[in-house]
Amino acid sequence: MQLDTSEIEGAYKGGGSPPYPPKMMLALLFYCYAKGIFASRQIEKATYELIPVLYITGGTHPDHDSINTFRKRFLVELKSLFVQILEYACTLGIFKLGDISIDGTKIQANASKHKAMSWEYANKLSVQLQAEVEALLHKSQTEAGEKFGDIDIPQELQRRQERLEKIAQVKAEIEARAQARYEREKAEYEAKLRERATKEKVRGRKLGGKEPKTPEAGPKAKDQVNFTDEESRIMPTSGGGFEQAYNAHASVDMDTMLIVGNHISQNPNDKQEVKPALTQLNQLPETLGQVKRAALDSGFFSEDNAQRLVENEIEPYIACGRQSHNLTLEERLATAGAPPENPDVVTAMKYRLKTEVGKQFYAQRKSTVEPVFGIIKEVMGFRRFLLRGLNAVTGEWTLVCIAFNLKRLCTLSA
Repeated sequence: MQLDTSEIEGAYKGGGSPPYPPKMMLALLFYCYAKGIFASRQIEKATYELIPVLYITGGTHPDHDSINTFRKRFLVELKSLFVQILEYACTLGIFKLGDISIDGTKIQANASKHKAMSWEYANKLSVQLQAEVEALLHKSQTEAGEKFGDIDIPQELQRRQERLEKIAQVKAEIEARAQARYEREKAEYEAKLRERATKEKVRGRKLGGKEPKTPEAGPKAKDQVNFTDEESRIMPTSGGGFEQAYNAHASVDMDTMLIVGNHISQNPNDKQEVKPALTQLNQLPETLGQVKRAALDSGFFSEDNAQRLVENEIEPYIACGRQSHNLTLEERLATAGAPPENPDVVTAMKYRLKTEVGKQFYAQRKSTVEPVFGIIKEVMGFRRFLLRGLNAVTGEWTLVCIAFNLKRLCTLSA
């Protein structure tokens, strides 16, 4: 397989000592990530110990700093190589876009959840430090000299002022995030009100149940910012508890289990992730084919998401709620019944999911996208990002997806 790396090679033009060949460095990264070797120091060590890596590097030994610098420098260009690999699979007759499943998984950030400050604690600490500053200023005016006992008053004042400035930055960031959340929740709230009003008008009566909850503006007590990686977020994990993490998404072709789209989100849930997933899919070359159907779990369910898929000429199969385990015989044998007349997008989708064809199609989601995440985490061992910041993490996730696709291509072409 020959990848077009001219964009990366062009960046090497100029004086200085000869660089390591970019094709070799890419092959080194792809192979090591596929084999579960992610840290730059471990990759450097592999150039001395692993025969396949010795073959790739031609007996040279890039140091860990060169490996890490190359990886961080060309993260954006990896997206083009990701698409080229899909095109190569298409030319082999292995892959053609058709049905996909979309899902997300939490991957730990290169940061500790304990290195963070919440809105509640930031306000409490700010009051405490301000009181200490005033007390130190009072001592400096009443005591002779700049020292009080073993305390250097100017130094202590400076240290507290610096902490107050950092806390002010943290509070400003939390307020900005809270405002963005409020605007998003307000838009969802207004959409639910419109949907509720439409149903009441059609039925000619008030709907039962609780009305949508009005969103609250402003930060919440537990809203926080991490000092190590400010762009990561505290997210709930499937096993219980919380982690400092990113929400990594993948769109997976059902026939081949190749990843055809990927992106990183800071949102702890998946409601907002259909739009960026479609953006990635729409950027793929037309020669790869057209997505026809998409299966997504209940975390993606909303009328807007179903409508977006339809507008992109994709038939949506989004679970409208959690599926019960151990269904009764009657529930298993129940038929979909007659199709609804003039259904809206959601009603039509709910009916499709009840049909035999719809059930069989949606069931494939569990055997496509979920095993992909299982292989990435358990077989390749990628459970934590090495880079920090949303842009860097996005590029590293693309690198992981490339490594997975190369492993999968070896299996498909065997």
